[in-house]
Amino acid sequence: MVNSISKTVQNLIDEDLSLQDALQRDYGNYSAIARMLMPKIKETVNHTVNLESVITSVKRAKANYTILQGKITIVVAGSGLNIRTDMAKVSVEKTKENLEKIRKTLATFSGDFLQVIEGNTIVTLISDLNSFNKISSIFTKKDVIDQKQNLATVIIRSPDEITFTPGCIQAFYNAVSRRHINIEETMSCYTETIIVLAMEDVSKAFAALTDLITEARRKTN
Repeated sequence: MVNSISKTVQNLIDEDLSLQDALQRDYGNYSAIARMLMPKIKETVNHTVNLESVITSVKRAKANYTILQGKITIVVAGSGLNIRTDMAKVSVEKTKENLEKIRKTLATFSGDFLQVIEGNTIVTLISDLNSFNKISSIFTKKDVIDQKQNLATVIIRSPDEITFTPGCIQAFYNAVSRRHINIEETMSCYTETIIVLAMEDVSKAFAALTDLITEARRKTN
């Protein structure tokens, strides 16, 4: 029965980003979380549930949402943040014609920022807003799958150790997603992790990542 309760608690927390954030950042009250989960647990296990058992299960579950562990903490502590606002993106079909247009654009680009993400069937170009109209105009309307403006990028610069330390990039993603922020696009370039999101979310994302880095530095001092 205890295993059944523990598994149910784990599943419920897995589905709730706010609870994960509360446990990870130590502002969640175990008893309050347990009481909140009780109705769903009773419904799932279909028998009487003891509150203390649920509280114990919540405490055990906390370990699964602790982002900063081992070498990850050192890498995150050595990371810094930069923000770029007024960004935009355009996604097009990956055809020989479009790839050639992109190649020529890269060769002559003189704007502030341009990143290309190439998938199996789609290519996405992310640029500063001043360059967006010029870049998007090289494609025909039928080739454009999606385009968005009013975006921002958070650029995380980390120590070289990030290239061989598993879990660091996931730590950054978790910190952002647990604040209910949608990541529009993401990429990495050696020691830089680039996250693209809506302008309206950039302050929340910056705060989330700043909190993560501050906590990592506290643990390593």
